[in-house]
Order: sequence, then structure tokens, then C-alpha cells
Amino acid sequence: MTLISTVACAQKSSSETQKNQETEQFNGKALPKNVCYIIRDGGTERPFTGKYWNHHEKGNYTCVACGSILFSSETKYDSGSGWPSFYDAEDKKNIKELDDFELGYKRIEIRCKKCDAHLGHLFEDGPKPTGMRYCVNSAALEFVKE
Repeated sequence: MTLISTVACAQKSSSETQKNQETEQFNGKALPKNVCYIIRDGGTERPFTGKYWNHHEKGNYTCVACGSILFSSETKYDSGSGWPSFYDAEDKKNIKELDDFELGYKRIEIRCKKCDAHLGHLFEDGPKPTGMRYCVNSAALEFVKE
């Protein structure tokens, strides 16, 4: 997995921004290239830039690629990290956890169990009752209003 550096993102030209709007295929679904970079290549969006980090409507967050229900607005909270954060999954059967040593230490990567889309990471620094923080890229999610 490759993290996007803040400097590299800040220097994108308008032609690169337009290129990100072009689509690619992910498991047979046409998605913008910047979304494919995250869900297929394990990329990470810059903090405080995703459409759901400061989102407060009631409903469910689903996988952008396959529509599996992943998280509920009931468990969403402001972690201060700049990414949508949840203290629990809506249905843990829809999320798989993998060991990730990409940064030289162990983290837990989370992926959609149905289509294998990279979602983000799971940390043990969340609020009660679970103490967990599912830190998710907005680009990996779609929101379905209640």
C-alpha cells in the first residue's frame, strides 16, 4: 500500500485532477481512477478531504464497489483524524481484517469481504463500548440515507 503525501497531492495539476475523473474497472464496475487507487491499490486519501469525514446524516455507509453494508451512522464519531471513523461495524461478516506491515510495524487493514475493496485500517484507540476505531477512506464508501 502506498500513502499519498500531502505535498504530492497539493501539487496536482488540473490535468491530473481531470485524469482522476476518468473511470477504471474494479470487479466489473466503472469507478473513478482516484477511487480505484484507494480500493484496488490500497491508497489513502488525504485527511480532512473526503466527503464523509464530517458527515452527520442518519443512514448506512456501504462499499462503493459492491454495495455491502459496512457501517451505520449510529457508530460514527469524530476521531479528530480527518477520516470517517466508526467504533463498530454494522455487520462484521462484511469486513475482513488482514495484518499490514507496509509501514514497518503491524497495523490491521480492513477490506470488504465480498469484493476485496480496501477500506482503511482498524485501530485499538476508539471510544467505548468497543475501544476500536475503524478508520475508513471516504472514497471507499457510499452513503444510503435512512
